[in-house]
Amino acid sequence: MTHPARKPRPEEETPQPKKLSRIQVRNRRKIMNAALEVFSSHGYRGATLDQIATEAGLSKPNILYYFEGKEAIHVELLNALMFNWLAPLHKMGPGGDPMTEVLTYVRRKMEMSRQYPRESRLFANEVLQGAPRMGPHLETGLKPLFDEKCAVLADWMAQGKLAKTDPGQLLMSIWAVTQHYADFDAQVNVLIADADAGWKAANSHVDLMFRKLLTP
Repeated sequence: MTHPARKPRPEEETPQPKKLSRIQVRNRRKIMNAALEVFSSHGYRGATLDQIATEAGLSKPNILYYFEGKEAIHVELLNALMFNWLAPLHKMGPGGDPMTEVLTYVRRKMEMSRQYPRESRLFANEVLQGAPRMGPHLETGLKPLFDEKCAVLADWMAQGKLAKTDPGQLLMSIWAVTQHYADFDAQVNVLIADADAGWKAANSHVDLMFRKLLTP
C-alpha cells in the first residue's frame, strides 16, 4: 500500500528569502553608498546612523527597516570589501611569467587605489582599531591566501626567476605603497596638482621600483 508523502510541519519548512523590490534594492544601495562615505570619513566610532541617513537622503527609521543597526551595515560593507580586495591576489598564479604576474598585481592594486579610495580608508580604519569586526576574515580569508602566495613567490625565487627577498615582506610592501595613494589621497592631491599626470607617473615609478627589486 502506498502512503501519501507526509506534509512537512510548518517548523520544518525552510523559509525562502523574499525577493527585494526595485525600490528596496535602490534604497539598500543608497544606504550602503552613504555608509561607505560616512565610515571612510569618520571611522566606525565617529559614524552615526543619523549621519548615514542624512547622506542617503532617508529617515533613520527607514535605515533601520533594512539593517539592524550601524554595525550590521559596517559588517556588510567589510564583507563586500574583502571579496573585492582579495580578487587581484587570487589572480596571481604560478602558471604565468613571475615578473609579469607580480607587476600585474601591483598595477591592479594601484588601479583599485585610484578607483576605490573610500573602500581603502574603510579597511585601514578597521585595521587601525584592531580589526574587531574583520578579524575572522583576516584569519580565515586573508591568512591562507597570503601563505599560498608567499609559497608561490618563494618557489619563483628559488628557481632564480625573481630576486630573493622575503615574500611576505614583499606583499606587505606592495600593499603599503599602492594603498598610500588611496589612504592619503588628500595629501597626494595637494602635492601633485595634475591628477592624471600624477597617476601616470606614480604607476611608472611603482612599476620600476618593484621591477628593480625583483630582477635577478
